[in-house]
Amino acid sequence: MVLMKDITLGSTGIRSLQNGFGALPIQRDSTEQAVALLRRAYEGGMTFFDTARLYSDSEEKVGIAFRSMRDKVYIASKTMAKTPEAFRTDLATSLEKLQTDYIDVYQFHQAGQCYRSGDGTGMYECMEEAKRAGKIRHIGITAHKISVAEEAVRSGLYETLQYPFSYLASQKEQELVTLCREKNVGFIAMKGMAGGIITDSRAAMAFMAQFDNVMPIWGIQRESELDEWLSYMADTPALTAECSAFIERERAELAGDFCRGCGYCMPCPAGIQINNCARTSLLLRRAPSATWLTPKWQEEMAKIEGCRNCGACASRCPYGLDTPALLRKNWADYQAVLAGKVNVG
Repeated sequence: MVLMKDITLGSTGIRSLQNGFGALPIQRDSTEQAVALLRRAYEGGMTFFDTARLYSDSEEKVGIAFRSMRDKVYIASKTMAKTPEAFRTDLATSLEKLQTDYIDVYQFHQAGQCYRSGDGTGMYECMEEAKRAGKIRHIGITAHKISVAEEAVRSGLYETLQYPFSYLASQKEQELVTLCREKNVGFIAMKGMAGGIITDSRAAMAFMAQFDNVMPIWGIQRESELDEWLSYMADTPALTAECSAFIERERAELAGDFCRGCGYCMPCPAGIQINNCARTSLLLRRAPSATWLTPKWQEEMAKIEGCRNCGACASRCPYGLDTPALLRKNWADYQAVLAGKVNVG
């Protein structure tokens, strides 16, 4: 058995086992369920917990779970504020919900630009002000656009970068990890399961484990999911030749034209939930669920027929996808499933 290694998150000095807890999904749990899950994760060895102001009551649940042992865990949160006033309001709310007087890593959430001191927005100055006041300990940024991520890492202004990263990552995205190591910026990997497209957690963990500067945060909602990730603490999967061959087959199947679900394409003037509708076909095949076949979801998918081909979604896609074409393909595949022509089980 191979024990899981510790990761030091860049210049922050934060040291934790390479198995972080992504707390977005617990907003769908009851408070009692979420708190029990979070505490069990800590008891199993997890000490890095990532949440956000955007995730409805996730921060509140994290706060309840760890208020009596705040010094035992690292908490990262995020703000989508675009003005200093909104930033200060978000930070005050997060501190209140988390029942703490400091946040270990505070991040600009889905940043569309690399905020800098003196850029006229006042946003980076807010981070500096909060750090001086002891309300946050480290300044971070999350992004889906690689140009923004690279600029942030090279700027020397950010101690951590959170970016989508999985075994489906491109060469350029893997080079971003190397750049973070060179610049001593902590790399927090979100969407390690590619938003549900990846279904083999052992391969996902084996891929992450080859990097000595990557902290993956796994979205966890159920005890069965937590059990899976905790089992890797004492038996960390290795990137064997067999595992590498499997990953290469996966990359060949999914190369390029799949939706990562980041949501940058939204909102859609036709009301289409693009970030889910553009990948429903893949989800049905790779992670079959009755959820995608309910009458409500059939209504959502049918909205694709109302696509205006305005191109706004494609122009905003960080991955350069032809989103309208991808939507039409998913709608055709979905109709075939409904007609019983395709077996998703």
